[in-house]
Amino acid sequence: MKYSYVLLTLVFTSFLACSEPKNAASSDTKEPATLGDLEDLFQRWRAFENPPKFEGAPDYRKATFESRHPEFLELKSELDRMDTSGWSIPDQVDYRVVWAEMNGYDFNYRVLKPWERDPAFYKSVWMSRSDVPAHEGPTHHGVLEFWQYEFPLNEESRAKMLFELKSISAINSQAKSNLTGNAKELWAAGIPSIRTQVSDLQGFLEIPEMGDAEIRSEIEKAISSTEDLVSWLETEASKKTDPSGIGKENYTWYLQNVHLVPLTWEDEVIILKRELARAWSSLKLEEHQNRNLPPLPEANTEKDFDKLTEESVQKMMSFLEDQNILTVKDYFEPALREHQGTFIPKERRNFFYIGMHYDPLPLYSHFYHWFELARMDNEPNERLIRREPLLYNIFDSRNEGVATAVEEMFMDAGLYEDSPRSREIVYIMIAQRAARGLGSLYAHANEMTMVEAGGIHSDYTPRGWMKTEKELLLFEQHLYMRQPGYGTSYITGKYLLEDALADYARIKEVNAQEFQVKEFFDLLNSIGCIPMALGHWEMTGVDPLMRVWE
Repeated sequence: MKYSYVLLTLVFTSFLACSEPKNAASSDTKEPATLGDLEDLFQRWRAFENPPKFEGAPDYRKATFESRHPEFLELKSELDRMDTSGWSIPDQVDYRVVWAEMNGYDFNYRVLKPWERDPAFYKSVWMSRSDVPAHEGPTHHGVLEFWQYEFPLNEESRAKMLFELKSISAINSQAKSNLTGNAKELWAAGIPSIRTQVSDLQGFLEIPEMGDAEIRSEIEKAISSTEDLVSWLETEASKKTDPSGIGKENYTWYLQNVHLVPLTWEDEVIILKRELARAWSSLKLEEHQNRNLPPLPEANTEKDFDKLTEESVQKMMSFLEDQNILTVKDYFEPALREHQGTFIPKERRNFFYIGMHYDPLPLYSHFYHWFELARMDNEPNERLIRREPLLYNIFDSRNEGVATAVEEMFMDAGLYEDSPRSREIVYIMIAQRAARGLGSLYAHANEMTMVEAGGIHSDYTPRGWMKTEKELLLFEQHLYMRQPGYGTSYITGKYLLEDALADYARIKEVNAQEFQVKEFFDLLNSIGCIPMALGHWEMTGVDPLMRVWE
């Protein structure tokens, strides 16, 4: 029996398939095109997306956006006119990536407007690398990536840092003209992000090898400029009255047309409620099964933590290789060791460090992130469009979803055979991610404030592990308000990966072929950091964005 309506693996509400935009050219105006044509357009699109400079800083002034908009519309029209019929699935996937990025620009221009609504957009100094391909949340184009510098500075690095330091004052000045929005919570929560920049810059001055008098002078100017911006933001904060969420309709459009997640706001509520209930119930059953076992010992000295860390790193790498989970590259272990964590006194541990001091392996599973970034550094994707990070955090369902999914997948594959109580930590982490994502959904619907959303996040995380550090709670809910879809991507991306694995395994079974976990993950990794639904399509030939069940 064939059904004429679109479904997902579970029965959710229908969604607007995003393979054909509403404003796409009609079939009779389509023009023959090749992957080479798409790649040429992609390079012109990326060049356009990087804004021109104004007084040495990226130009986000309203008049500049309006004057450049016809050029964007022409690029979008050129994409829409491309006839992709007959293209291979990987080539069509690349087309959808470009289409999604252009939709992201359009959405920012029409709705999100971070340069107008979001003070944190103007954060210029980034001290460390993100664990996903690009910084989480809207980020301006002229940031100073401190983690990329080595000291003492060589001539090229000195010139680059000098230019970036000089641009801080210019972007701060521009911020005071551009920030005309009225989003109350985004405004208030963004001030600490800018205030932190002051202390980061002050730290620059304490580095003996930082540079010469000119560099230090520019650092001091950047500090003064940032302090002035903080003062202005604090003065303006009392005038802000509007909610910060983008609303359900905008949220759904953004999911489907930018991040290529084939779900609606309502679907995500269902999935996250289900995962939250499942994580809690599974945790309690694990605790029951383990009731006669001693509790996990906690590493409460630096020596104990170092011993636990070393054992965990070795166990993780041996597990991945010996159990044929994936092909282990020689750069994987160094990437993990670089982020293996340090001892934190018990009274200062946040959610993630609490678990890490019992058993680091659940978090090390999530550190699949660092394997992926090391792959991007050492083995760039052969396809041009996938080589650099996708814009607008379009990668979130892939990177955050996979990192979250493998926590449980590695557990089910036997990672904790000799440590049953570690399974409890895995379910606690799933519950935390479901709770915080659920809160972010209600905040974007303007049915809750960010503080109330944080209440779900805190109250529905088992064992009170999210009640230990208010800063982490604020940081996460603030990020998810700034970047629609990110807070839920851990759980919905996990669901989408499980859906892909299920289809992949089913097709193998239908064709009397053996399913191999290693083959699946190696293929996933080779495809690159693109939306999970597109990876699913390329791996299986089944397009989740256009799926019709038979």
